[in-house]
Amino acid sequence: MLAHFILALRAAGIPASITEYLTLLRGMKQGVAEYSVDDFYHLSRATLVKDERHLDRFDRVFGEVFKGLEPPEGDPVRQIPEEWLRKLAEKLLTEEERKAIEALGGFDALMETLRQRLREQKGRHQGGSKWIGTAGTSPFGAYGYNPEGVRIGQEESRNRRAVKVWDKREFRDLDGDIEIGTRNMKLALRRLRRFARQGAATELDLPDTIRATANNAGSLDLKLVPERRNAVKVLLLLDIGGSMDDHVRLCSELFSAVRSEFKHLEHYYFHNCPYERLWKDNRRRRDTEVPTWQVLRTYGPDWKLILVGDASMSPYEIREPGGSVEHWNEEPGTVWMRRLTDHFRRSAWLNPVQEGMWDFTMSIRMMQTLMEERMFPLTVDGIEAMTRELSR
Repeated sequence: MLAHFILALRAAGIPASITEYLTLLRGMKQGVAEYSVDDFYHLSRATLVKDERHLDRFDRVFGEVFKGLEPPEGDPVRQIPEEWLRKLAEKLLTEEERKAIEALGGFDALMETLRQRLREQKGRHQGGSKWIGTAGTSPFGAYGYNPEGVRIGQEESRNRRAVKVWDKREFRDLDGDIEIGTRNMKLALRRLRRFARQGAATELDLPDTIRATANNAGSLDLKLVPERRNAVKVLLLLDIGGSMDDHVRLCSELFSAVRSEFKHLEHYYFHNCPYERLWKDNRRRRDTEVPTWQVLRTYGPDWKLILVGDASMSPYEIREPGGSVEHWNEEPGTVWMRRLTDHFRRSAWLNPVQEGMWDFTMSIRMMQTLMEERMFPLTVDGIEAMTRELSR
């Protein structure tokens, strides 16, 4: 009777055996689940799922196999998917209407007004220009439009105008196993190499062995030397999330190329601009955060610093305390950028945005100045120019 259900579970990777199937049938025979879909759901889940990792997968299969068994209750309007309603509520404005909407007048004014709204607001609002709400022109909320605002309750960026994001954000690590078809990035990075023999002597030195054996009247005299390796040490800081989502593939290719070319490589992530903390793993970000001061103490001035990011952000994130889009930073991004560039003798920034567009974004110009014009496009030619700069 339920064989198709068991087969669907097994096809989804849930190891439901014949024994568990018979247990489910005995439970139904004893009247544990008679005429209720909910009772049958809980009985089948208890008998067929033995690992909590499979619970979500079981729910999806159950919904697919028994979809429509129980009629929807209540107002049919409630069955409209939430995503549809959200799309209907989004504010669509012409370019003229957008230009007519004015910003509050700076970061401090924005933060002070948000404090006032939080004290005064008592309920939900939609479509307005003042309160925290949705689908309006207010600086605070989601699915609307304002030249400068605080994004609250919206999963992803739409207009890229937010100067703060009041949500928990989840980013993924860059894939270090992606193969680059043309290998151009690897070839460009090979300019940044300086070979040296360091460590234990594990490699046969054939010319010296022949010479020593001949001098030893033919008795074999092996000569070993340390392995010849690239001695260049690279610290890679990668911008992740937000507008960088448009460049994930390109940055993953770069990350893969760098990992294959440099034995001495360490990497950390940041968002938009480096502040007081960096992190190693985006999925466990809070557990892998490292103070930037610790990074500066760990890696000496002889390491090559490469920052990768589009530098496309609110100018407040660079020049203002508290300007970070995600948290309240006590010191502005300019302070941390100067500490990084002062500590590392050789540093550069790779930008995936087309170089011809840099002058149209204020934050890119600001970051280019902080890097003392050592910003290069994330292209093969740009990587070659960066390696020449770092090799000087």
